[in-house]
Amino acid sequence: MRDFHRPNRSLAVAGEAMVATSHPQATLAALDVLRGGGNAVDAAIAAVALLGVVEPAMTGIGGDCFVLYAPKAGLPIAYNGSGRAPRAATLDWYRERKFTELPIQTPHSVTVPGAVEAWFRLSRDHGSKEMAELLQPAIRAAEEGTLPTPRVAFDWEVAVEKLQRDPVTRSIFLPGDRAPGIGDRFRQPLLAATLRKIAKQGPEAFYQGAVAADIVARLRELGGLHTEEDFASHRGDYVTPISAQYRGHDIWECPPNGQGLAALMIMRILGGYDLASAKLSEADRAHILAEATKAAFRARDAFFGDPATMRRPVETFLSDDWAAAARGKIRLDRASDAVIWDEPEHKDTTYVCVLDRDRNAISFINSVFHDFGSAITAPKAGVVLHSRGHMFRTIPGHPNAIGPGKRPLHTIIPAMVTKGGRAVMPFGVMGGNYQATGHAAFLSRILDQGYDLQQAADAPRSFAFGGKLQLERTVDAATVGDLERRGHVIEYLQKPHGGCQAIWIDHERGVLLGASEPRKDGVALGY
Repeated sequence: MRDFHRPNRSLAVAGEAMVATSHPQATLAALDVLRGGGNAVDAAIAAVALLGVVEPAMTGIGGDCFVLYAPKAGLPIAYNGSGRAPRAATLDWYRERKFTELPIQTPHSVTVPGAVEAWFRLSRDHGSKEMAELLQPAIRAAEEGTLPTPRVAFDWEVAVEKLQRDPVTRSIFLPGDRAPGIGDRFRQPLLAATLRKIAKQGPEAFYQGAVAADIVARLRELGGLHTEEDFASHRGDYVTPISAQYRGHDIWECPPNGQGLAALMIMRILGGYDLASAKLSEADRAHILAEATKAAFRARDAFFGDPATMRRPVETFLSDDWAAAARGKIRLDRASDAVIWDEPEHKDTTYVCVLDRDRNAISFINSVFHDFGSAITAPKAGVVLHSRGHMFRTIPGHPNAIGPGKRPLHTIIPAMVTKGGRAVMPFGVMGGNYQATGHAAFLSRILDQGYDLQQAADAPRSFAFGGKLQLERTVDAATVGDLERRGHVIEYLQKPHGGCQAIWIDHERGVLLGASEPRKDGVALGY
């Protein structure tokens, strides 16, 4: 039980159904769907669509998504809702023009957005309500306006300089040439009209016709290689989720092109340590997590990408041999050599989990990648486009090298925990590259240290990235000093690491326990 003298949150507790999102309006919208007879898929779609309006820096219909869905609390299935590079995007084209990376605020960072297709596919296959109904909260919010909450306003203000660089984006997202502050009503009538078309006509209204033509015209005007056929031919995929055991539970992730495999690799390394031992300090645990992260990310950045071009099978990285070899290189008294990744550091995402009355569980993550994605907005449709293509490499032979119709490596990863063949926790930790480390750290707090979900979400976070050990300012001085003595170079960040939502299913008692990220504005609620 938490210390009630400290100003932290309590767990959400319910018996029938529960929702956890990063924004109060999204949580309430999903609860309304559940109370109205909808299931977990219905509620998640309604929440995610609304988040694209109330958290425009984080997500939207111009982004991608990944989903794990466990029907009737059984084993999960996975959906890859990520888009592909244009068919004209050959590696030679970029190398001939001396691209060493695909810059964020250019059309080359924009792959075909996959979110809308995924929402409709999941609704058709597993939902119970019409999409026209589920999109209504998002349509109303875009049309009538939203009131930015504190974290939303903070993220908006941080992105002002970026938003100013594109005239269309500036005119829409900086009304009065400034970021909306807390409670300043913000309307998106163009996006409302686009959402209304999609609600009435289906995904074809996004991937074909006027909306797709508007997006493609803007991208090509800026030098992009996209065609309307690239949009019309987009399809997501059901894929087989991957898993690893940790402390008697099965942890499930989506396979590459996401980085969920890296999360499982970190957990496989951690599984060889007694992290529950009272002999270990917080510095010990942070150090072991940092070293495990370095090992997993070395492999991630060398071998992960579109599964069609990965040179080594997933099983290689989940084997006992790999975990033992990685663990054998870790010294408890000394940090290993710094690893400098050339991957982008900060990404923005929204995550939703829902558990309905029938114990269907869904873990749903949707993202435009960086703050406001590429910050390129379709002028008539009002759709801001993501920047996921920035993750592509321009290195010949690399599994994540850009190519026609390829999917880039993704950082966004929903997760699910099962035990005894049924789901016990949908969860996610937002925050770009941090997500893989965040999944492992969050689970270890619960399964090793006995934290409840909200305590695990509240706990100080650390992340070995870019040759430094990034810490939140809540890490105590003694722990910081210990880590420095081991050779870690400490870096404090302006933004806190990530965001977390989770729901624990206590099947024996028929109780649901939920947590939502204290570093954001959201809430977990149930009934």
